[in-house]
Amino acid sequence: MTRTASIKTYLPWVVATALFMEQLDATIVNTAIPSIAADLHVTPLSLKSVVTSYILSLAVGIPISGWIADRFGTRRVFGIAIAIFTIASVLCGLSLNPTMMTAARLLQGIGGAMMMPVGRLAIIRTFPKSELLGAMNFVIIPALIGPLLGPTLGGLIVHWISWRAIFFVNVPVGLIALYLVWKYMPDYKGTERRPLDVVGMILFSCGTALLSWLLEVFGEHTLEPMTALLMLVVSVSLLVAYGWHASGIEYPLLRLTLFKIRTFRTAVLGGFATRLGVGGLPFLLPLMYQVGLGLPAWKSGLLMMPTALAAMGMKLISPRLLARFGYRQVLIVNTVFIGITIGLFSIVKAGTPLYMIVMLSLMQGFFNSLQFSSMNTLAYADVAQPDSSMASTISSSFQQLSMSFGLAAGSLVAGYYLGAVPQTNQGMVTSALHSAFVALSVVTILSSLAFWTLKRNDGESISKGSKVAPAEPVPAST
Repeated sequence: MTRTASIKTYLPWVVATALFMEQLDATIVNTAIPSIAADLHVTPLSLKSVVTSYILSLAVGIPISGWIADRFGTRRVFGIAIAIFTIASVLCGLSLNPTMMTAARLLQGIGGAMMMPVGRLAIIRTFPKSELLGAMNFVIIPALIGPLLGPTLGGLIVHWISWRAIFFVNVPVGLIALYLVWKYMPDYKGTERRPLDVVGMILFSCGTALLSWLLEVFGEHTLEPMTALLMLVVSVSLLVAYGWHASGIEYPLLRLTLFKIRTFRTAVLGGFATRLGVGGLPFLLPLMYQVGLGLPAWKSGLLMMPTALAAMGMKLISPRLLARFGYRQVLIVNTVFIGITIGLFSIVKAGTPLYMIVMLSLMQGFFNSLQFSSMNTLAYADVAQPDSSMASTISSSFQQLSMSFGLAAGSLVAGYYLGAVPQTNQGMVTSALHSAFVALSVVTILSSLAFWTLKRNDGESISKGSKVAPAEPVPAST
């Protein structure tokens, strides 16, 4: 087997192993939140910072990952990222209070920030566009084993041992991933040595961090309205300042001129809006099952399994659906279905038949899987090879930022309706979560409007393997 063929064979496994570790950790933590809260003597809703801090760290760290990979190479950066993630997992398990755990989760986010876009970049540079959909799907299928095992494994560990043990699961997986990186990860570097945009990094990072933190504080009603409004103005001003700054330099942190590409713009911005609705589910569903319905952690984990199973099944048929109907039709219709499914969770309450919850979970996994496969591959349909690093960085940044906002928005709505009612009141907790599901449903359905800008044949270079003329690199500024 040639070196190129060997890389194409094993690279998806390298990236999938890292994604497996990351997804396993995220789903285990979500399932264990009520148990962690009880042990640390805090309310479950107040622990959303443990989840938010990780996603926020990803959103802040991802923009610099493309520059680091171009400068030091995908192999070295990917390996260091896995090592940091594994060490941070151990620190999470040793945490004695929410502050220590939040700090360890921030460190985990730094590792994850380098893992996700760098792994995706290696896939994009290794496989031609006609093979990209199959490669991406192959990467995601093994990674979906994480959500499949996470809730169940996390629930069993919490039930029989301790929530602290759930973080140590990443250690053997991390060691396996490091071995695969050493043996099979290609070492791609940038073709030019571009300087780091320090000013842009400060503006963008501070703006996104402040905005995400503000959403979290809103949910706990600890800020005066005028203070919150002032902070909102500051955060938005920082992001606007970054946009102005990026348009005037040759090597910005995130090259926003890539948004001139219609398919990239629609996939990233439309995906941002869609993930605002979907982003709150990983936190809200375990909370509803365990606090609202009074189920133990292991039963809550079992109810999350159908979602992962359906997602894995959809990966096998999504290429045929996209080839038959095209990206435009699939994304418009499927986004509406996702919104409807989220809204249907508002009818789940104590006494709801188990088969109905399972059916909703299957629908959620089925539609979400198709959506993410479509958006993640459409973004690169018309992006030139020299722009792939920047495109991967921007796409990953907006993806994680939208999930952070979705999580914060979901907990904000739930916290608003919950008010001062004790979170041990199952009826009131369930009612508050129902309101959150309805709000997320409306946001998701409205996000389908973004995909109407696509044309019928957009993305055919990926969905049908069409031979199209290579795209020209997009200039840094105009």
